[in-house]
Amino acid sequence: MAREALPDTRSSAGATDLRLAGEWLAQHDLADARPTPLLASRLGVRRSARLAAQVIVAVLIIASALAATYDRFAGSAFGGFQPHLPLGQLVLIALVAGLLLAQSLLDRWVRRVDQQAGATLSRRAAHLIQPGWRAVIGKPQAVYAVAAFAGGMALAGSAMTVSDPTVRQLALILLIGLLGVTAVTAMQLRHLLRHPVVAEDEESLTADVIMRVEDARECTMSSAQWSMPMILLFGTAPGWWSAASVAYLILGVVATIALHVRRPSSASVARRVVGVR
Repeated sequence: MAREALPDTRSSAGATDLRLAGEWLAQHDLADARPTPLLASRLGVRRSARLAAQVIVAVLIIASALAATYDRFAGSAFGGFQPHLPLGQLVLIALVAGLLLAQSLLDRWVRRVDQQAGATLSRRAAHLIQPGWRAVIGKPQAVYAVAAFAGGMALAGSAMTVSDPTVRQLALILLIGLLGVTAVTAMQLRHLLRHPVVAEDEESLTADVIMRVEDARECTMSSAQWSMPMILLFGTAPGWWSAASVAYLILGVVATIALHVRRPSSASVARRVVGVR
Protein backbone atom coordinates (compact mmCIF):
# COMPACT_ATOMS: atom_id res chain seq x y z
CA MET A 1 0.00 0.00 0.00
CA ALA A 2 1.34 3.38 -0.96
CA ARG A 3 2.47 5.50 1.95
CA GLU A 4 0.52 8.69 2.30
CA ALA A 5 2.50 11.90 2.35
CA LEU A 6 2.71 13.47 5.77
CA PRO A 7 1.63 17.13 6.04
CA ASP A 8 4.43 19.67 6.23
CA THR A 9 3.90 21.00 9.74
CA ARG A 10 6.57 23.68 9.34
CA SER A 11 4.91 25.17 6.27
CA SER A 12 1.48 25.04 7.91
CA ALA A 13 2.89 26.72 11.01
CA GLY A 14 4.50 29.36 8.79
CA ALA A 15 1.21 29.95 6.99
CA THR A 16 -0.55 30.33 10.35
CA ASP A 17 2.05 32.83 11.53
CA LEU A 18 1.66 34.84 8.32
CA ARG A 19 -2.13 34.83 8.70
CA LEU A 20 -1.82 36.05 12.29
CA ALA A 21 0.63 38.72 11.16
CA GLY A 22 -1.86 39.88 8.52
CA GLU A 23 -4.61 40.08 11.13
CA TRP A 24 -2.28 42.02 13.44
CA LEU A 25 -1.50 44.53 10.68
CA ALA A 26 -5.22 45.00 9.96
CA GLN A 27 -5.99 45.55 13.64
CA HIS A 28 -3.40 48.33 13.75
CA ASP A 29 -4.56 50.14 10.58
CA LEU A 30 -1.67 48.76 8.54
CA ALA A 31 -3.79 46.67 6.18
CA ASP A 32 -1.86 48.00 3.16
CA ALA A 33 1.36 46.51 4.50
CA ARG A 34 2.23 42.98 3.43
CA PRO A 35 2.77 40.39 6.19
CA THR A 36 6.29 39.05 5.89
CA PRO A 37 8.08 36.09 7.49
CA LEU A 38 10.23 38.63 9.36
CA LEU A 39 7.21 40.26 10.98
CA ALA A 40 5.56 36.88 11.59
CA SER A 41 8.62 35.56 13.43
CA ARG A 42 8.91 38.69 15.59
CA LEU A 43 5.24 38.62 16.51
CA GLY A 44 5.35 34.87 17.20
CA VAL A 45 8.26 35.06 19.61
CA ARG A 46 6.62 37.98 21.41
CA ARG A 47 3.38 36.10 21.87
CA SER A 48 5.27 33.20 23.42
CA ALA A 49 7.45 35.47 25.58
CA ARG A 50 4.42 37.46 26.77
CA LEU A 51 2.62 34.26 27.79
CA ALA A 52 5.73 33.03 29.61
CA ALA A 53 6.08 36.37 31.43
CA GLN A 54 2.47 36.12 32.60
CA VAL A 55 3.20 32.61 33.88
CA ILE A 56 6.24 33.96 35.76
CA VAL A 57 4.11 36.55 37.58
CA ALA A 58 1.41 33.95 38.31
CA VAL A 59 4.01 31.56 39.74
CA LEU A 60 5.34 34.35 41.94
CA ILE A 61 1.86 35.17 43.30
CA ILE A 62 1.08 31.50 43.99
CA ALA A 63 4.48 30.93 45.59
CA SER A 64 3.98 33.99 47.82
CA ALA A 65 0.61 32.65 48.97
CA LEU A 66 2.11 29.22 49.67
CA ALA A 67 5.03 30.76 51.57
CA ALA A 68 2.57 32.81 53.64
CA THR A 69 0.55 29.70 54.44
CA TYR A 70 3.64 27.73 55.38
CA ASP A 71 5.06 30.47 57.61
CA ARG A 72 1.70 30.96 59.31
CA PHE A 73 1.58 27.30 60.35
CA ALA A 74 5.30 27.20 61.17
CA GLY A 75 4.93 30.30 63.31
CA SER A 76 2.11 28.75 65.31
CA ALA A 77 4.39 25.82 66.12
CA PHE A 78 6.81 28.30 67.75
CA GLY A 79 4.07 30.16 69.57
CA GLY A 80 4.20 33.03 67.09
CA PHE A 81 7.97 33.41 67.28
CA GLN A 82 10.65 32.09 64.95
CA PRO A 83 14.33 32.56 65.82
CA HIS A 84 15.54 32.61 62.23
CA LEU A 85 14.31 33.72 58.82
CA PRO A 86 11.47 31.29 58.05
CA LEU A 87 12.01 28.63 55.42
CA GLY A 88 9.10 29.90 53.32
CA GLN A 89 10.73 33.30 52.92
CA LEU A 90 14.10 31.80 52.03
CA VAL A 91 12.49 29.60 49.37
CA LEU A 92 10.56 32.60 48.03
CA ILE A 93 13.75 34.67 47.74
CA ALA A 94 15.44 31.82 45.85
CA LEU A 95 12.39 31.52 43.59
CA VAL A 96 12.44 35.24 42.82
CA ALA A 97 16.08 34.92 41.75
CA GLY A 98 15.20 31.97 39.54
CA LEU A 99 12.27 33.82 37.94
CA LEU A 100 14.47 36.83 37.24
CA LEU A 101 16.89 34.51 35.47
CA ALA A 102 14.00 33.06 33.48
CA GLN A 103 12.89 36.56 32.46
CA SER A 104 16.44 37.38 31.42
CA LEU A 105 16.50 34.29 29.21
CA LEU A 106 13.16 35.27 27.67
CA ASP A 107 14.49 38.74 26.81
CA ARG A 108 17.63 37.18 25.32
CA TRP A 109 15.48 34.87 23.20
CA VAL A 110 13.44 37.79 21.82
CA ARG A 111 16.61 39.79 21.20
CA ARG A 112 18.20 36.89 19.33
CA VAL A 113 15.17 36.51 17.05
CA ASP A 114 15.25 40.27 16.37
CA GLN A 115 18.96 40.12 15.58
CA GLN A 116 18.40 37.27 13.16
CA ALA A 117 15.57 39.20 11.54
CA GLY A 118 17.68 42.36 11.32
CA ALA A 119 20.51 40.46 9.61
CA THR A 120 18.18 39.63 6.70
CA LEU A 121 17.21 43.24 6.00
CA SER A 122 18.53 44.80 2.82
CA ARG A 123 18.76 48.19 4.51
CA ARG A 124 17.88 49.88 7.78
CA ALA A 125 15.32 52.65 8.13
CA ALA A 126 16.83 56.01 8.93
CA HIS A 127 15.77 56.48 12.53
CA LEU A 128 18.31 58.59 14.34
CA ILE A 129 16.65 58.55 17.76
CA GLN A 130 15.87 55.37 19.69
CA PRO A 131 12.28 55.59 21.01
CA GLY A 132 12.53 56.72 24.64
CA TRP A 133 10.36 55.94 27.64
CA ARG A 134 7.94 58.80 26.94
CA ALA A 135 7.16 57.33 23.53
CA VAL A 136 7.21 53.64 24.45
CA ILE A 137 5.62 53.76 27.92
CA GLY A 138 3.97 57.17 28.03
CA LYS A 139 3.66 59.45 31.03
CA PRO A 140 0.18 58.24 32.18
CA GLN A 141 1.30 54.61 32.00
CA ALA A 142 4.49 55.41 33.91
CA VAL A 143 2.53 57.27 36.61
CA TYR A 144 0.19 54.28 36.92
CA ALA A 145 3.08 51.84 37.32
CA VAL A 146 4.87 54.00 39.91
CA ALA A 147 1.63 54.57 41.87
CA ALA A 148 0.83 50.84 41.89
CA PHE A 149 4.32 50.06 43.20
CA ALA A 150 4.21 52.83 45.81
CA GLY A 151 0.76 51.79 47.05
CA GLY A 152 1.76 48.15 47.42
CA MET A 153 4.97 49.04 49.22
CA ALA A 154 3.09 51.42 51.54
CA LEU A 155 0.68 48.65 52.50
CA ALA A 156 3.54 46.21 53.09
CA GLY A 157 5.45 48.78 55.16
CA SER A 158 2.45 49.68 57.29
CA ALA A 159 1.77 46.00 57.99
CA MET A 160 5.38 45.65 59.18
CA THR A 161 4.60 48.08 62.03
CA VAL A 162 1.81 45.92 63.46
CA SER A 163 2.66 44.25 66.76
CA ASP A 164 1.30 40.84 65.68
CA PRO A 165 4.33 38.73 64.60
CA THR A 166 2.20 36.71 62.17
CA VAL A 167 1.16 39.86 60.34
CA ARG A 168 4.78 41.04 60.19
CA GLN A 169 5.89 37.72 58.71
CA LEU A 170 3.18 37.92 56.05
CA ALA A 171 4.10 41.55 55.36
CA LEU A 172 7.69 40.51 54.74
CA ILE A 173 6.50 37.89 52.26
CA LEU A 174 4.35 40.54 50.59
CA LEU A 175 7.38 42.82 50.40
CA ILE A 176 9.50 40.10 48.76
CA GLY A 177 6.74 39.30 46.27
CA LEU A 178 6.18 42.93 45.31
CA LEU A 179 9.89 43.53 44.83
CA GLY A 180 10.08 40.39 42.69
CA VAL A 181 7.23 41.52 40.43
CA THR A 182 8.76 44.99 40.15
CA ALA A 183 12.16 43.56 39.25
CA VAL A 184 10.63 41.41 36.50
CA THR A 185 8.80 44.46 35.10
CA ALA A 186 11.98 46.56 35.24
CA MET A 187 13.89 43.91 33.29
CA GLN A 188 11.20 43.84 30.61
CA LEU A 189 11.18 47.62 30.26
CA ARG A 190 14.96 47.77 30.11
CA HIS A 191 14.89 45.29 27.24
CA LEU A 192 12.20 47.25 25.37
CA LEU A 193 14.01 50.57 25.71
CA ARG A 194 17.52 49.38 24.89
CA HIS A 195 17.31 46.82 22.10
CA PRO A 196 17.76 48.37 18.63
CA VAL A 197 15.04 49.08 16.10
CA VAL A 198 14.57 46.40 13.43
CA ALA A 199 13.08 48.01 10.31
CA GLU A 200 13.84 48.64 6.66
CA ASP A 201 11.04 51.05 5.71
CA GLU A 202 8.41 53.26 7.30
CA GLU A 203 5.81 50.49 7.59
CA SER A 204 8.16 48.05 9.34
CA LEU A 205 9.41 50.90 11.53
CA THR A 206 5.82 51.68 12.56
CA ALA A 207 5.25 47.99 13.33
CA ASP A 208 8.42 47.90 15.45
CA VAL A 209 7.27 50.84 17.58
CA ILE A 210 3.76 49.36 17.92
CA MET A 211 5.26 46.13 19.28
CA ARG A 212 7.31 48.07 21.80
CA VAL A 213 4.34 50.12 22.98
CA GLU A 214 2.12 47.05 23.34
CA ASP A 215 4.79 45.11 25.22
CA ALA A 216 5.37 48.06 27.57
CA ARG A 217 1.65 48.42 28.28
CA GLU A 218 1.32 44.71 28.89
CA CYS A 219 4.12 44.46 31.43
CA THR A 220 3.21 47.66 33.32
CA MET A 221 -0.49 46.78 33.62
CA SER A 222 0.12 43.77 35.86
CA SER A 223 -2.52 43.44 38.56
CA ALA A 224 -0.09 41.74 40.96
CA GLN A 225 0.77 44.95 42.83
CA TRP A 226 -2.79 45.70 43.88
CA SER A 227 -4.02 42.11 44.24
CA MET A 228 -1.19 40.57 46.30
CA PRO A 229 -1.98 42.54 49.51
CA MET A 230 -5.54 41.21 49.43
CA ILE A 231 -4.37 37.66 48.74
CA LEU A 232 -1.74 37.52 51.49
CA LEU A 233 -3.00 39.66 54.36
CA PHE A 234 -6.72 40.36 54.08
CA GLY A 235 -8.50 38.99 57.12
CA THR A 236 -5.27 38.55 59.09
CA ALA A 237 -4.16 42.17 59.36
CA PRO A 238 -6.05 44.73 61.49
CA GLY A 239 -9.33 46.16 60.24
CA TRP A 240 -7.86 49.51 59.22
CA TRP A 241 -5.29 47.74 57.05
CA SER A 242 -7.92 45.53 55.41
CA ALA A 243 -10.02 48.62 54.64
CA ALA A 244 -6.97 50.34 53.11
CA SER A 245 -6.19 47.27 50.96
CA VAL A 246 -9.80 47.17 49.68
CA ALA A 247 -9.63 50.89 48.81
CA TYR A 248 -6.28 50.31 47.07
CA LEU A 249 -7.76 47.44 45.05
CA ILE A 250 -10.77 49.50 43.97
CA LEU A 251 -8.56 52.44 42.98
CA GLY A 252 -6.35 50.06 40.99
CA VAL A 253 -9.33 48.69 39.05
CA VAL A 254 -10.72 52.18 38.38
CA ALA A 255 -7.31 53.47 37.25
CA THR A 256 -6.84 50.47 34.95
CA ILE A 257 -10.22 51.02 33.28
CA ALA A 258 -9.62 54.77 32.93
CA LEU A 259 -6.20 54.17 31.40
CA HIS A 260 -7.60 51.70 28.88
CA VAL A 261 -10.33 54.14 27.85
CA ARG A 262 -8.32 57.37 27.65
CA ARG A 263 -4.94 56.33 26.27
CA PRO A 264 -4.30 56.58 22.50
CA SER A 265 -3.95 53.43 20.46
CA SER A 266 -0.50 51.93 20.03
CA ALA A 267 -0.76 52.61 16.28
CA SER A 268 -1.38 56.32 16.91
CA VAL A 269 1.61 56.51 19.23
CA ALA A 270 3.80 54.73 16.69
CA ARG A 271 2.78 57.03 13.85
CA ARG A 272 3.56 60.07 16.00
CA VAL A 273 7.00 58.67 16.83
CA VAL A 274 7.76 57.77 13.23
CA GLY A 275 6.46 61.13 12.00
CA VAL A 276 8.99 63.12 14.09
CA ARG A 277 12.07 61.05 13.22
